[in-house]
Amino acid sequence: MFGLSFLQPNQPELRGERVSLRMPVRGDYREWADLRGASRQFLEPWEPRWAADELGQAAWRHRLYRYRKDFADGTAIAFFIFDTQTGHLLGGITLGNIRRGVAQSGHIGYWLGEKNAGKGLMVDALGLLSRHAFETIRLHRVEAACIPGNTRSVRVLEKAGFTREGLLRSYLKINGTWQDHYLYGLVSEDRRSATAKD
Repeated sequence: MFGLSFLQPNQPELRGERVSLRMPVRGDYREWADLRGASRQFLEPWEPRWAADELGQAAWRHRLYRYRKDFADGTAIAFFIFDTQTGHLLGGITLGNIRRGVAQSGHIGYWLGEKNAGKGLMVDALGLLSRHAFETIRLHRVEAACIPGNTRSVRVLEKAGFTREGLLRSYLKINGTWQDHYLYGLVSEDRRSATAKD
């Protein structure tokens, strides 16, 4: 459990060869707003409907507050994805709906700026976050869902080692319409097996 450590400087940072993950901070606003704004048409078909003030500073402050509260409560951890070499913002990835007790699981959601798509960067980010979920947060299972027509996301999840487990009918309201989603899962044993083969 990560508890109230968001108030301290030891927030988790995950560093890989090509991408690094860290929690968002206030100073990320302009780069985040610019990247999301430039990628709006690319992202909107796969996300909940954007609010009128989606990229405004007040909405940003509320978003940061929610990220920090969820982290303090142990229910979610939101990361921004950065290029390890340049430090430029590439996208975001969140481990949410963290459940303890008999479940020990969480749900991953993610996005990339349009200019960063198709380069394998999200596969790298999923690898970093999955390792953190299993080895540090000590979850047993992580899940992700994607719209069947989102072929990019399907490829990303399968390349990252997730297994398609079924179809969730009318699962999430995306861009104003209830959409079916494929459910993908990865369990700790999958990761151990993959590591043993390397």
